Amino acid sequence: MLLLENKIALITGAGGGIGRAIALACAREGASVVVADFNPESGEETAGLVNAQGGDAIFVKGDVSDETAVEKTVAIAVEHYGRLDVACNAAALSKGSGPIHEYERDIFDHTLEMCLTNTWLCMKYEIATMLNHGGGAIVNISSNASLRGQPFNTAYAAAKGGVNLLTKSSAAEYGSQAIRINAVSPGVIRTPALEHYFEEQPEKRKGLERQAVMNRLGEPDEIAEAVVFLLSDRASFITGQLLSVDGGGAVR
Repeated sequence: MLLLENKIALITGAGGGIGRAIALACAREGASVVVADFNPESGEETAGLVNAQGGDAIFVKGDVSDETAVEKTVAIAVEHYGRLDVACNAAALSKGSGPIHEYERDIFDHTLEMCLTNTWLCMKYEIATMLNHGGGAIVNISSNASLRGQPFNTAYAAAKGGVNLLTKSSAAEYGSQAIRINAVSPGVIRTPALEHYFEEQPEKRKGLERQAVMNRLGEPDEIAEAVVFLLSDRASFITGQLLSVDGGGAVR
């Protein structure tokens, strides 16, 4: 039996990178997938990849930092498939880095909005519909930046630290109502954005590879496999946990 057979899954930020890998893995394990992304071209491409591989996916365009858009996205999922069983909140965007005393307020606020507030908004509406349909499972995508001080990346690190406690607190709230909520914390993952960064600064590759005790970058599929497990009934007694998928980076 497939891990997510006959499940309905909503994946945010599924237009590329880790989010796309999660959407494809969920479909491969039997789920019907709602692909949510603010970029219609890449979102439609992900849905097309799922359908081309024999899966079942629809694309919904929306900015998950906008409450009306989030509510609409979840409503479309329920209207199309009848319910929502599992969700992964992978959408995130950070635009700036630098010393605290030089950081601009609007960039700090924007990072919190796009990495923490958006996750809360998604959970708000995902949980509401899951409560109406007998429960479910949610995985939030955090980051190893949340696990210890990370100079010059404070806004993103703080936002993802908030995601960790949002995950734990909500798990405590809804565990008795058949909703499990966990988080996955990726290390350095070989996404298209990272590859673009290496093209501009190739000297950074070796240092980032050495962040993991396995001395390599992670792959988006490796994050996706962890997410699928936590969403599945194989993880039926796991909630409120933060799983680092980082090649041992957190133990450096």
